[in-house]
Amino acid sequence: MQPLMPEPPIPVEKTLALIKPDVFEKEEEIEDIILRSGFLIVQKRKLQLSPEQCSNFYADQYGKMFFPNLTAYMSSGPLVAMVLARHNALSYWKELLGPSNSIKARETHPDSLRAIYGTDDLRNALHGSHNFSSAEREIRFMFPEAILEPIPTRQAAVDYLNLYVNPTLLAGLTALCKEKPADPM
Repeated sequence: MQPLMPEPPIPVEKTLALIKPDVFEKEEEIEDIILRSGFLIVQKRKLQLSPEQCSNFYADQYGKMFFPNLTAYMSSGPLVAMVLARHNALSYWKELLGPSNSIKARETHPDSLRAIYGTDDLRNALHGSHNFSSAEREIRFMFPEAILEPIPTRQAAVDYLNLYVNPTLLAGLTALCKEKPADPM
């Protein structure tokens, strides 16, 4: 037997989004698209990174040919950092962004943000975290005061409910059924 209503999505997954310096002036327009796409903007700040901060943020890209251009570009002006939340936030944000190369994005994903706002492979308008661990690291980098809850996997959430919540509910509801109070509140 199938449930009548689908399971409600819970916005527990978070990812980092950056509006890069070359499209900083399009912030409101881009945020509107983000919100209409079902994301919640949990935190937001405007900042300008130094070349050293950019080097630290993109440390995983160190040694690649484009690294100096990337750090110069990302420190060339202000940017907007946002923590986005949504059910399956990482995959939905990647889908909304499109391919990292804006030229390729225009060919294969013409409605993606990078196709619309990006210029090329480097100046692709927006950043998104690649996976859970990079999202956590990047959010901590941009929002050091943020309290990050571990993102439960589906099985971890089910295990938690079975171990802690269900026994308490069962005991409480059983006691309620035995007593049958006139005012259960």
